[in-house]
Amino acid sequence: MGNSTEEYAAFEEKVKRTVYIDNLSPLVTDAVLKTALGQFGTVESVQFIPNYVEPKNIPQCALVVMQTEKQAKAIIFEMSNFPFMMSGMPRPVRALPAEVKMFADRPIKPGRRITCQWLDPSDRNFDVAQKLKEVTQRHAREASYLLQLQLEEEEKLAAEQSETLKTNYKKCEMLESLFSDGSHGRLAYRYNLKVTDD
Repeated sequence: MGNSTEEYAAFEEKVKRTVYIDNLSPLVTDAVLKTALGQFGTVESVQFIPNYVEPKNIPQCALVVMQTEKQAKAIIFEMSNFPFMMSGMPRPVRALPAEVKMFADRPIKPGRRITCQWLDPSDRNFDVAQKLKEVTQRHAREASYLLQLQLEEEEKLAAEQSETLKTNYKKCEMLESLFSDGSHGRLAYRYNLKVTDD
């Protein structure tokens, strides 16, 4: 009993040092996340939360364990107050404190017992179990639909930002060509403007 209590206490301490990172690009890897968050402290481990719902290219989420609770709080504070972009995602990454239920490998809480059994159709709880099953399936369908809408919105936003970047790049190229071939001097002379090399 003592070992399980100590194990769960160590797990709770780990949860306090863990940050839940959301809205990550599907292209973000373990190394990218460690490098990006390394500026806040030492990243002990990164665990991506599997996506069991279609589509597969929706934004990712991960649990990042930091060396200290203070480092984890610094990440949450910075990302809550300032936009933090990563790997070309059109929207900023989000950070929240991790919760116990987010860990698939969490130990059993001392003193808690859960039993599972098959229900016979004649059991008085069978109807309740059937309703729970139907609600779960409906929730999965609704979540899948919402995720699809989010993906479409992200793709639209990414396309708009890409178009804006291309337009700005063309403007910069045009200005660069004006300065490189001396056209800016001739235009300045023509319109009686003073232009410096700065």
